Amino acid sequence: MNMMHLADEAAAAEALSADEVAIIFSFLHHQDIMRARVCKTWRDAAKKTLVPLCEFRVDSVRAYNAMRAMSTALSNLQQLSISYINGRHKYSYGEDPDEVQARRTANFITHDINIISNFTKLRVLHIEDAPLNGSYPVLFSFPLLEKLIISDCIHLKFELDMLQGLTLLKELDCSQNFRLTGNLSSLRALKDSLEKVRIDGCFEIFGNLMDLADFPRLKKLDLNSTKVTGDIRDIGRKDFPALESLALPRTVMAVLVMSFSASLSVGFYWRLSVDSPDWYGGEIDPWVDDYTPKPPFNLQIVQAGSRRGWSWYSFRAGAVCSCEINWLDPEPSSESSDYEAYIKELQRIEQRIDFYRGYHEPPNEQQYRRLRDGLKQRLMESLS
Repeated sequence: MNMMHLADEAAAAEALSADEVAIIFSFLHHQDIMRARVCKTWRDAAKKTLVPLCEFRVDSVRAYNAMRAMSTALSNLQQLSISYINGRHKYSYGEDPDEVQARRTANFITHDINIISNFTKLRVLHIEDAPLNGSYPVLFSFPLLEKLIISDCIHLKFELDMLQGLTLLKELDCSQNFRLTGNLSSLRALKDSLEKVRIDGCFEIFGNLMDLADFPRLKKLDLNSTKVTGDIRDIGRKDFPALESLALPRTVMAVLVMSFSASLSVGFYWRLSVDSPDWYGGEIDPWVDDYTPKPPFNLQIVQAGSRRGWSWYSFRAGAVCSCEINWLDPEPSSESSDYEAYIKELQRIEQRIDFYRGYHEPPNEQQYRRLRDGLKQRLMESLS
């Protein structure tokens, strides 16, 4: 009975079409699909199968050979990682390779990187410390790509405008790629899809922070160690509507590492980065230390009634000492229902503005010393 049962199952399996088998294969790991190609129908089914998202990492010659086989047998792969290959191995040179590196690796065993062009359904591509040299347009030819990570590829040459065909890209993560060049504005072609952008340690990326201000889905932005410029004071209420976190290089005025909410709210803690060229430390002076607030390098959202704004602030003896408020909303009408609440809260806010009165942004170090010396002089006069 068991043999008859197995025979019946085998007959039923053989009766399935390639399309039906492809549906079954779509629930399996890529390794299991490759092993299951036991007949022509199932081999044809594998070619039609949309492989589930699961990591396939090419980090050895054996893994590369597997990728080469899959490029024709299982070409609907959706996720691929390309990494360092142990030993004296490299990928075929791209356009305009670095000549010094080319000479150094001239006798290395070469593997064809262009075979990845067969994976036309790729949604996730991760390239890390891969032995690439030159420019490879093939790496950016996947119209369905949603996530692209490229890191530590010091001889890989590419420009931001090479990404413009990736119109479904949601996440871009490029770090420590010294040959990456281009203007941040090149990403505007991806305005409606990008949700996360990290370009860190890529020193030839330039442009202005505000080039991305109207990206409706952008939640995370990290531009550390780039040449991007700008001024956070240019950020208006309607800019970066979905942003949750922001990290900026020191070339941006008032460098911050921030947390945002979709609508600004009271309670977030932001501060000027110690890496900012605007940062300085207050000198210790026993005469005035108990009376002088620290430099106002914290940033707060304030609200009076329905009116919201922001200001720089620090502390003095545990109490908040604020700069002037930069209001985002107009003053409510005296006839509005919340005007009384607005005036009451405004008075409380104004009480915190004394030492830094007249300053809408942190004083520079020279101005801070003048404020401190002036306070010291007043204290000495009061004791004489």
